[in-house]
Amino acid sequence: MTSSAKLPGEFELIARYFAPLAKGFAGAYALLDDAAVITTQPGQQLVAKTDAIVAGVHFPADEAADLVARKALRVNLSDLAAKGAVPRCYMIDLVLPGTTTEDWVAAFASGLEQDQRTFGMHLIGGDTNMTPGPLTIAVMALGDIPNGKILRRGGARAGDMIFVTGVIGDASLGMAALHGALSELDTTTAGLLIDRYRLPVPRVELGPRLIGLASASIDVSDGLVADLGHICEVSGLGAVVEASRVPLSSAARATIAGDISRLDMALTGGDDYEILFTAAPAATDKIGDLSRASGVPITTIGHMCDVPRATQERVVVLDAAGEPMKLARRGWVHF
Repeated sequence: MTSSAKLPGEFELIARYFAPLAKGFAGAYALLDDAAVITTQPGQQLVAKTDAIVAGVHFPADEAADLVARKALRVNLSDLAAKGAVPRCYMIDLVLPGTTTEDWVAAFASGLEQDQRTFGMHLIGGDTNMTPGPLTIAVMALGDIPNGKILRRGGARAGDMIFVTGVIGDASLGMAALHGALSELDTTTAGLLIDRYRLPVPRVELGPRLIGLASASIDVSDGLVADLGHICEVSGLGAVVEASRVPLSSAARATIAGDISRLDMALTGGDDYEILFTAAPAATDKIGDLSRASGVPITTIGHMCDVPRATQERVVVLDAAGEPMKLARRGWVHF
C-alpha cells in the first residue's frame, strides 16, 4: 500500500472505482446522493448485518487488496446465510491509511466486483475516510427473507440435534500456519489451511433452504464452542458436542494428528464461517436430502439439552472416551 503517489479526491475515487459497482440497482442513484432507497418485495423483509475487519487483526496487513475486499464482504454474507436470507445489496465504509495507493483501491474494487457477480448483489453506498491507524473496512449487507421466517439464535429446543455445514478448524489452523506456528506442515497442507483462513465460503445458497428445518442458527465466526454457546444462551439451554463427530478436513486431521492439543484450536478458533444450526430429530432425513442436493456436507455433532448442573459451561464437549474436554478457551474474545 505504500507509495508517494496521492489518491484522487474522494468523489473522483468513488466515481472511478465504486460507482460502477452500483450499476443495476436503481435506488443507489449511481452513488451520487447521500443515501439509497431499497424497495422491498411483497411478503418479504430485509435482513441487515454489519461487520468490520481490521488489518493486523482479521487479516495480514500486507494481504492482497482483492482478497481483503472479498473477505470483508463474505463475513457479512455468512451471517445473512445463517439467518436464511438471500443477499441483495451492501454498503461499505472504507477507512484508509495515508499510504494507500490508487492501484490498491483499484484491486480492492476489482475484488468486490468479482464477488458481486458470484453472489448476485450490488454496492449501494457507504463512506471513505483516511486514518493514521490500520486499514479498517466495515460492510453492511442486506438480504431478502419471507416475512417472519428469519432463523434466529433462539428457538432451539431440548432434544434438538446440532448440525454444522462443511468442516471446522481449517481457518484457525490456517491462521496459526500463516504466523509460523505450524512450521512442520508440508507446503500443500499449510496452503490449504491458509487459503481457508484468507477466503471463507459463505453458504448463501444453502442458508435459505434451512427455513422450515432449522430451529435456531448462527454462523461460526467466534469458534464452534463459543457460537453454539450463543444459541444456548438465547434459547435457555445447554448443549453436548461429541468432538469425534465434528467434521475435519484431511489437512486439519493431519495437523491435529501431530499434536492433539490442536483439536482445541480447531473447536474454538473461529473464522470458519460455516452454518451451525439446530433441528428436531424428525428433520434429520430432510437435512440429509438437502446436503446431497446442495453438495454441502452437513454433519450431526451433538444435541441440545437442559443446562448442565454439574458444570459452569452451557456447552460440554466430550472427547473420544466420552469425558468432558478441558478447553483452554471457549472462543474468540473481541475485548
